[in-house]
Amino acid sequence: MNNLNNSRASKTQNMTLMALVAALYAAVTMMVAPIGFGPVQLRLSEGLNHLAAWNKRYILALSLGVLIANLVSPMGWIDWVFGTFDTVCMTALTYYLARKVASPLKKILISMVSVLTVGMAILAAEFTFAFAINATGSFAPDHAGSIWANWLSYYVMLVPGEFASLLLGGVVIYALSKFVNLAK
Repeated sequence: MNNLNNSRASKTQNMTLMALVAALYAAVTMMVAPIGFGPVQLRLSEGLNHLAAWNKRYILALSLGVLIANLVSPMGWIDWVFGTFDTVCMTALTYYLARKVASPLKKILISMVSVLTVGMAILAAEFTFAFAINATGSFAPDHAGSIWANWLSYYVMLVPGEFASLLLGGVVIYALSKFVNLAK
């Protein structure tokens, strides 16, 4: 009977943490909504992506948070689908690469590299696709002729804001990891 109660408590704790992170991600994104969308963005909630380095539950939590936040995106369904897919990919990669790493600093560095490479590459592809089909809310790049040039333009526009968000989030998550076992 005691194992059953522990199992229920563990499931309840997991679901609560997932809901909390998803809600926090969505709330912070919507709080800065005008600058949280588009090819030049400062989405401070992206700093929460580091959590995936500690526990795989945050892959789903962050993806759900992105989906909720993107419901108000000017790009509509494209951001719902591709933005969520992007988060699943980059947080899953982060979890996979960092799952056996003990150092919080190394986990955060792995997360930063994963998000800034794979995550921003997929997001730049999303903007390139949206512009190519003239989607509502898409933003015209500087190089309207070449798909590669468009993708590169979007990638270069996305990285600085993402880096700033990850840096700030990294400091917060690192400090939190000193007081809270993020893996549990």
